[in-house]
Amino acid sequence: MKPDRSETSSQEPDAESPPPASFLKVLGAVFSSFFGVRKRSAGERDEVSIKLPHVIIAGLLGAAVLVAAVATLVAFITRKG
Repeated sequence: MKPDRSETSSQEPDAESPPPASFLKVLGAVFSSFFGVRKRSAGERDEVSIKLPHVIIAGLLGAAVLVAAVATLVAFITRKG
């Protein structure tokens, strides 16, 4: 028995799907999300073009940069003399 057309079409890649986002675009999306300045349309567009491992790596990198910046600022403010 052959599967009907609807089952096979769900397994084929969509011809209209956007190309995968570059890592720099992923970084930009994650950093703008940190500050809460993302538009809904940009988020919906990124849902289909950004891969989850890239988001995780960019999030960890962004968190590390944020922690380093805060630690540097605190060290600069609290240093003596």
